Amino acid sequence: MAKDKINVAEMTDAELVSNINSMEQELQQMKFDHAVKGLANPMEIRDLRRNIARLHTEVRNRELAALSPEDLEMRSKLRERRSRLK
Repeated sequence: MAKDKINVAEMTDAELVSNINSMEQELQQMKFDHAVKGLANPMEIRDLRRNIARLHTEVRNRELAALSPEDLEMRSKLRERRSRLK
């Protein structure tokens, strides 16, 4: 599953969450297997991590798209304040 091309645009929110959960479990199992006996291709761990990140990014993009204009404006103000504090 780590090498499969993921088309996140066609997935529903529930499918995204279930895929994230299953991929994270698979990642933990791969890390364990790699620590114990080694993997034939350890680059699969990196590919899986990146696919999980892609799914998380899509979930966050959908959350931001669902926000109202007022919420987006408040978010921009909060981000501006945080950047001034740094």
